Amino acid sequence: MEIRILRVVEETTVDGPGFRTSVYCAGCRHACPGCHNPQSWPMTGGEPRSTDDLARQILADPFSDVTFTGGDPFYQAAAFAELAAKIKAESRKTIWCYTGFLFEELVDAPQYRPLLERLDVLVDGPFVMAERDESLLFRGSRNQRIIDVPASLREGKAVEFRLDTEPFS
Repeated sequence: MEIRILRVVEETTVDGPGFRTSVYCAGCRHACPGCHNPQSWPMTGGEPRSTDDLARQILADPFSDVTFTGGDPFYQAAAFAELAAKIKAESRKTIWCYTGFLFEELVDAPQYRPLLERLDVLVDGPFVMAERDESLLFRGSRNQRIIDVPASLREGKAVEFRLDTEPFS
């Protein structure tokens, strides 16, 4: 399976805690005013990369966790679910994902659920310029939530992730 990718950034520290390999995908229909990455909006942007190739690149770095961002990975949910499955099968890496959708929009949608089930953390919600707050960690506006996905799936509602705890020990 292929994913349309703008770039892969290794050993970044801006898309979640610690060192991360961030996969920036093409395609986003949210078109949030003030988006810091509007070049990611075209659905046919970037270049196609196989999930096998991306998994090899991500797994080659034993020290970095993973972030899916973009664009919006949920517009390529099946391919990102496959990539996440490959990563989880071969490592203990945590996977964060940024989306303009809300958790509540994703949880019961059959086309999105397989990706959601493979994530550790979801940063959800559109960027809202009126809610912009540069002091926030790992998100751009106050309406966006950092969600503990496994806890949320167990409880049947969004459970916010606590940045001050070790989440996966």
